Amino acid sequence: MKYNRTELGGNIGFSTVIDSKFKTNSISIRFITELAKGTAADNTIGMGVLTTSTGTYKTLAALSEKLSELYGASLSSSATKRGDIQILGVNASWISNKYAFDGEDVTGEMLDMVCGALFAPNAENGEFDKDSFDITKKDLLDKIESEINNKRGYALAKAAEIAFRGEPAENSCYDTKESAEKVTSASAYKAYRNLLETARVEVFYVAPEENNAVMERIKDAFSKISRTSKDYSFENPSKAKDEVERASEELDVNQCKMVMAFKTDSTDLYAVKLMSIIYGGTPVSKLFTNVREKLSLCYYCACRTIASKSAMFVDSGVEKANIEKAENEILFQLDEIRNGNFTDEEVESALLSIDNSLSGVGDTTGSYISWYFERLCDGEVITPQQQYERFLAVTRERIIEAAKSVKLDSVYLMLNKEEAK
Repeated sequence: MKYNRTELGGNIGFSTVIDSKFKTNSISIRFITELAKGTAADNTIGMGVLTTSTGTYKTLAALSEKLSELYGASLSSSATKRGDIQILGVNASWISNKYAFDGEDVTGEMLDMVCGALFAPNAENGEFDKDSFDITKKDLLDKIESEINNKRGYALAKAAEIAFRGEPAENSCYDTKESAEKVTSASAYKAYRNLLETARVEVFYVAPEENNAVMERIKDAFSKISRTSKDYSFENPSKAKDEVERASEELDVNQCKMVMAFKTDSTDLYAVKLMSIIYGGTPVSKLFTNVREKLSLCYYCACRTIASKSAMFVDSGVEKANIEKAENEILFQLDEIRNGNFTDEEVESALLSIDNSLSGVGDTTGSYISWYFERLCDGEVITPQQQYERFLAVTRERIIEAAKSVKLDSVYLMLNKEEAK
């Protein structure tokens, strides 16, 4: 495997990963901008409509037919968030030329499609094609609705609103349903153009062999865009509140949800991550073993970190009668780590979990893209093995100090309406 990143100018980076075991090529063009209520939905739809039709393939049916002809190639858009940052993408995957029949240049045709989608969309007079826009807008509204119906995800989103109030990270990467409903074809097109001209761009190309023509094609396409891009910080730690904030709401649910948001001022990120896994990141973690299994205080109880915000969320599904007991036990298990009451076996289990996760990097082209994008966000490009070695170097003392640095910031409760009465 060979990795290389080249600055193309204008705040555009081009990263290549060459691994001969693959039979396919993948490209991901990511636009990085600030996450903000009122613009996130326009950005998402503006990027999404690009892969619903193009200036050449005027309908979704025509686009899909062409992709099928290219051995089942794919072209899609994406929208995610990472802390205070919204990340919009156009992604494509296709078979390598050496596996195509009769010397067909699949890579060349897919680059035509990708560049056509990005730089020559199905638009006229400052608006996207109505049918393509309507399809994309409906897709976004459906995604937002599905997030609302996913009560565990909804609880985590509401907890983020409280924990990160006043910060971009309080917002959904898709924005609100109300904001999405207000998006017009013209406002989505304006957002798309704004991303082309102002967002930081990171391109990732994964293939079995070198092909400098890919980078040159992307560089040439962007050179025709007048850009005034600015950089964005991937790391924006959130300070813990002076007093724990508590919020609750009643919904039509059978099972109550509790999300406890913690924050840390520690800069020892490897220790914090390892500590969080020991705490609630595996089926043998303290939260799972004690809060769920031994005491039966919840249906599930897990911990996840948001490194870019120096935050840690513990979410659980509980009966209303057990909420206070569950919260107290969750805090007690954190105190156990603070007091050094964890075994070498617990540390080894956490390290094994990390090792299993890292061993999957490189299994797919997408895993390489995710890995190197995250390392770019971290500000240091290292291999999975190098990262694992850093986790191995974390001592018990560092784990204890990481736990001591964690402070409860807020608690969100989703209560069953009948039980809440």
